[in-house]
Amino acid sequence: MTELLITFEGIEGSGKSVQAKLLYDYFQEKDISSILTREPGGSDLSEKVREILLDRQHLDMVPYTELFLYLAARAQHTQEVIKPALAQGKIVICDRYIDASIVYQGDGRGISKTLITQLNKTSTGGLVPNLTFLLDIEPEIALKRIERKDRLESESLEFHNRVRGGYLKLHRQNPDRFVLLDGTKSIEKLHNEIKDIFEARMMKLE
Repeated sequence: MTELLITFEGIEGSGKSVQAKLLYDYFQEKDISSILTREPGGSDLSEKVREILLDRQHLDMVPYTELFLYLAARAQHTQEVIKPALAQGKIVICDRYIDASIVYQGDGRGISKTLITQLNKTSTGGLVPNLTFLLDIEPEIALKRIERKDRLESESLEFHNRVRGGYLKLHRQNPDRFVLLDGTKSIEKLHNEIKDIFEARMMKLE
């Protein structure tokens, strides 16, 4: 199998992490060699950066600090975890990746998307997901699912709406890579849709 990086994206509370885990479990049942990882995080060093990024004690973090911390975690994660797994022929399922910075720090914080795209390319060596599942849901609904909110989850409703809008724009700009899913559907229905889409994509590659 060719290298395959599958990412899950969406606003906070969209259910993307649940679906990423379910797809990984499905791969394990089918004896499909794969790993499940996440951003920020995925490696020991990147997980430590994650703690800083999501800590509510750092509500005064400025946008560029936030961006550079995400990029630093991503560079380590990509080189230490993602690329070696891909080289071994494993499918990599990643809960968030480069698109998250474009919408959170771009649409959300107002940083130049051109700059973010350039820095993403530098931090990953140009690695881009092959398939991205975008779980779309209104922030008013999604945020009610979260009991204890971290630093990003505690942002204003306006911020989360900007992020959602950024994701939908990315979907329109990259229709071949992005698959838009209704995040209000049941966990089981979404999982079945994702399985069907994955299997259809694999048939095209054969």
